[in-house]
Amino acid sequence: MQILQLISSARGAESFSTRLSQDIIDKLLAAHPGSTVVVRDLAQHPFPHLEEAHLQAYFAPAESRSPEQQQAVRHSDEAIAEVLAADVLVIGSPLYNFTITSSLKAWLDHLTRANITFRYTPAGPEGLIIGKKVYVALSSGGIYSEGPMQPYDFATPYLRWMLGFLGMRDVTVARAEGVKLPELQATALQKGIDSVTI
Repeated sequence: MQILQLISSARGAESFSTRLSQDIIDKLLAAHPGSTVVVRDLAQHPFPHLEEAHLQAYFAPAESRSPEQQQAVRHSDEAIAEVLAADVLVIGSPLYNFTITSSLKAWLDHLTRANITFRYTPAGPEGLIIGKKVYVALSSGGIYSEGPMQPYDFATPYLRWMLGFLGMRDVTVARAEGVKLPELQATALQKGIDSVTI
């Protein structure tokens, strides 16, 4: 089995989302010995935000792209190839200002390509990335899975919808939440780990 780990936190080793995603990977490796892990650190090596050059390159026929367009499409091609090669994706996503990080959004923008990762049909859009299992390791300073702040978790519904749009509908969300709350921070990570069954 091939596992693709996506890191999007800027906090390095201190990141709860990265630690939770690593614990999920450890469970996967224990259940599937011999599996390989490919790590894509979007914080250390961010994808560029979409610009006109990227969009022009996406819609230009591959055989007629200029050298500049070939360079512009490189990140997208790499992201798509890594996802297609993976059996399982483990996405570490801290909650920054109530949503995902800009680095994770940029990666999703490069992954989303008409007629490559999705297509429009008479019945509506159809995702073309199928047969993948996705784990989202979400961390947050407060509690967003329930209670008064639940409506302000824009990360979880967005990721579920966007991944589903691309064909990845088997999504499990694990949460290390309350990491900034004194009464919860000591157990937040373990609670997230314990919630995941492989």
